[in-house]
Amino acid sequence: MKTSTKIKPTAESDRIIRGHVWASVGIGLIPVPIVDFMGLTGIQINMLRKIAGLYEVPFFKDAVKNILSSMIGGALPTAVSTPLAISMFKVFPIMGQTAGIVAMPVAGGATTYAIGKVFVRHFDSGGTFLSFDSEKVKGYYAEMFKEGETIAADIKDKKSNK
Repeated sequence: MKTSTKIKPTAESDRIIRGHVWASVGIGLIPVPIVDFMGLTGIQINMLRKIAGLYEVPFFKDAVKNILSSMIGGALPTAVSTPLAISMFKVFPIMGQTAGIVAMPVAGGATTYAIGKVFVRHFDSGGTFLSFDSEKVKGYYAEMFKEGETIAADIKDKKSNK
């Protein structure tokens, strides 16, 4: 049972998500297949660890890895599997790498944003990693992924203009 005195730390959770979206966009620029995806997964695990800390929710790295794997494996197939598919596309010289470097930053950033928002909502309602059910969040995830695409594209543009 959650006994936290912290209620809905929205500003701090938004700051954490935003910082990890920036990192995800940056890591998406890595031209090496799978390395970018593994880095993205690490960023997302770190983000969830920090958000869990805000809500005083026990963090179980193995449980989080399993949750992310189940999301990628099919629970939320189109939006979540996009970064992995784009990463794999980079194995094709020139065209695949170019397409991957163009698409991966936005897909990775959008995925990170959506995962962060899903877990903030889940923790706000008193949930934990052990009570997380990816089937129940499909619609909200898809909505947040779309929102995240816009945010990640803006970040990518800012990084490109520097």
